[in-house]
Amino acid sequence: MKKSVHVVGAIIENEEKEIFCALRSPEMSLANYWEFPGGKIEAGETPQQALEREINEEFSCKIEVGQKVEDTTYEYEKVIVRLETYMAKIIYGVPTISEHADAKWVLRQNLSQLDFAPADIPAVDKLANQK
Repeated sequence: MKKSVHVVGAIIENEEKEIFCALRSPEMSLANYWEFPGGKIEAGETPQQALEREINEEFSCKIEVGQKVEDTTYEYEKVIVRLETYMAKIIYGVPTISEHADAKWVLRQNLSQLDFAPADIPAVDKLANQK
């Protein structure tokens, strides 16, 4: 039986309506895919608390988590991932990468040009169709 993991992703939008996207490094699982940054929910955490912690740990900035965008379950070769994505905005700091290979701000309509991890695609599609 495959392992199941529950993770969260932050759809961080700036004033210019660009969304922060991170490229998974070659050392990470799902290497070289783009994603909405986030990570695993630890025991006792809400999805929102997990996002705030993960973004602070991985990108050295603080976010305010907003409404849920998508809740997707995707079965990869070795693991089943449940990904909850939430809108967010930076309330302190500038994101700097520490674990990812790259990161950039992308306009909503250009999100589909990036090679996102499969679990992120339903959220990408939903965002691309919003004005």
